[in-house]
Amino acid sequence: MKSVKVSDYMNRHPVVFTSQLAVEAAVERLLQSRQRGGPVIDAERNVIGFLSEQDCIAALLKGVYHQEQTATVADCMFHPVLTVNEDDAIVDLAERMTLEKPKIYPVLNHSQQLVGIITRTDVLRALDIHLHDGYPKH
Repeated sequence: MKSVKVSDYMNRHPVVFTSQLAVEAAVERLLQSRQRGGPVIDAERNVIGFLSEQDCIAALLKGVYHQEQTATVADCMFHPVLTVNEDDAIVDLAERMTLEKPKIYPVLNHSQQLVGIITRTDVLRALDIHLHDGYPKH
């Protein structure tokens, strides 16, 4: 199981955001993609934050309550962000996920640039597939 890497199960084409994007536009991207959140990146694809559905709900509620234009992604994103490396073992990430809160981890390459995301569902799928491979065949 140690040979199964994050890169084997990650989403290589996640929805990403820039810090200056309006929250309303970010919400549209999330709704269209059905992704629960995504990394905020700079021009070099370095992860500078994370925007979740919860962050968007809070920003939209604040805008509605105050009858104002809502903020940019930079105003609501979470940072610092917990990330994983594409070469990390799935089993190691699964162990981290039992202790840490994130449901989605940005995946970085050796240059610390974003190459994808991996979710709890992706990790669960990987564990399930590889555990089934070890079950006796009937």
